[in-house]
Amino acid sequence: MYDLIIIGGSAAGTAATIYASRRGLKTAVIAKDLGGEVATSGEIENWPGIIHTNGLELADFFRKHLESYKPEVKEGFSITAFSKEAEGRFILILDDGSTLEAKAVIVATGVHPRELGVPGEKEYRLKGVSYCTVCDGPVFKGKVTAVIGGGNSALEAALMLADLSPTVYVINKNQAFKGEQVLIDNLKTKQNVQVIYGATTTGIIGDGTFANGLKYTDVSGQEHVIEAAGMFVHIGQVPNSSLVPAEVGKNQFGEIEVDKYCATSVPGVFAAGDVTDVPHKQIVIAAGMGATAALSAVQYINRLS
Repeated sequence: MYDLIIIGGSAAGTAATIYASRRGLKTAVIAKDLGGEVATSGEIENWPGIIHTNGLELADFFRKHLESYKPEVKEGFSITAFSKEAEGRFILILDDGSTLEAKAVIVATGVHPRELGVPGEKEYRLKGVSYCTVCDGPVFKGKVTAVIGGGNSALEAALMLADLSPTVYVINKNQAFKGEQVLIDNLKTKQNVQVIYGATTTGIIGDGTFANGLKYTDVSGQEHVIEAAGMFVHIGQVPNSSLVPAEVGKNQFGEIEVDKYCATSVPGVFAAGDVTDVPHKQIVIAAGMGATAALSAVQYINRLS
């Protein structure tokens, strides 16, 4: 029986583990990969205390800090489901069929970007294709870029890139944006932004090493090619929340709903980071939520005694 099981080993999971370990909880961490989506980020210059790093380096810092507290780490495993038993304990099932028991659970499984599903996308990921403009946009300063999407994330990405790139193409499959009007109006003032409506991205092209453009079809079905150094895909994020019990409240997007203590609708289940309904998906925010969730879990477990 563990006091606490933390599912996820990225920013939120690492912070939660550190705080739980410092409070003396018997803790286990279950993660497919320590570092998670952080490791897939490009250049990072907004992590306090480190002026410049990248996703791989920061993920390695997380791993070393987490392991310094010597929690039980089960890397390479996933939790497929878990449930709360009548006596209050949680039973968690791993993808190898084994089970674990805990008094409390923190879900810090993050999200994964919704992909286009077109040829060349996987081949050129992090080689010109990015799903995080905040992370990777500055790398393409002075170069032509393209944003694929039509919501707030795409609008914000285009506005950011407009200050970095000589030309920014926005590929919107719809005939209008679905984001906030203030963002749309702001984008219209950017002379170096070209919006292409009714365009469906059909492929990412490159030289075998780096991407150098994309293909799209217009409303008539005619195919076009745009040359660009960086392609930023912003068509939504998918929360990794399918493993939680049905009783755990989620919003319409599948994000786990939490209160200011990172508590869910099920006592003893806490959630932190991008898998929750927190409005801003940033590494530093996820880490803060992980600390909050761990401290809340400590209080919950103490009340069980």
